[in-house]
Amino acid sequence: MINRNAHIDSEKIAKKKFGQNFLKDETVLHQIIESMPNDDKPIVEIGPGLGDLTRYLVEIKDVTAYEVDKDLCEHLRKRFKVAIENGRLTLRCTDVLIHWDQESLGDQPYHMVANLPYYIATNIILRALKDHNCQSLLVMVQKEVAEKFSAQPGQKSFSALAVLAQSTGEVQLCFDVPPEAFVPAPKVVSSVLRIVKKKTFSDPAFEIFLKTAFAQPRKTLAKNLSSAFCKKDVVAALDSLDLGSSVRPHEVETSLYHHLYKILKGDIDGREEKSG
Repeated sequence: MINRNAHIDSEKIAKKKFGQNFLKDETVLHQIIESMPNDDKPIVEIGPGLGDLTRYLVEIKDVTAYEVDKDLCEHLRKRFKVAIENGRLTLRCTDVLIHWDQESLGDQPYHMVANLPYYIATNIILRALKDHNCQSLLVMVQKEVAEKFSAQPGQKSFSALAVLAQSTGEVQLCFDVPPEAFVPAPKVVSSVLRIVKKKTFSDPAFEIFLKTAFAQPRKTLAKNLSSAFCKKDVVAALDSLDLGSSVRPHEVETSLYHHLYKILKGDIDGREEKSG
């Protein structure tokens, strides 16, 4: 299925403009495979790179891989010639974000696996949370990004990203990966993040609400929200949920953010109806 004789110089082919760091550590590769859901749903892999993880994926599941680098696409076509011919691997040489603007990444329920370039990691994860066919994500990202998505209320790193992730399902930071596991080695520690979705949640207005709530994390939630809502309404909403006016954004649970949003959105809708 795989052309194991397709050699390539990882250091020389890595391109900074694509944020490429190729995962080569076999132990980490096996850890990723072991962390995948155990079912028959196909895999969507973003950024297969040299195909070191892909070679394990195609042995157990059907895979659709998105690769933006034309040179790497040529390498992957040679390395996985048989897998492509027998339909085990579908290689799409395109910018996944452009494709995502048009439709879901899969025509059926799928699991996402990816070693994401740091500069687009957050965007990719947020898109996947909104993709109705995406059932789970298992992604390698910068540790700081993984912590923002997996943080719990009360932790300083708890953010709007954590609220959005927890609004769709269960979030877990699985394990850390040191720089030396990659070629070339990045300057930061990476982490494997897993999100198992229970539902698809997409509400642009709620996302704007969260950006306002977490705009200045060191300030109180009341102060942040008062920049977009009537201060009197904000204080009343916090009181109705037994949240003091001194509570900070990272101290409020995900479910309470949804309650706050409904209350304050209702206040605005009510005022608009009266004025109309």
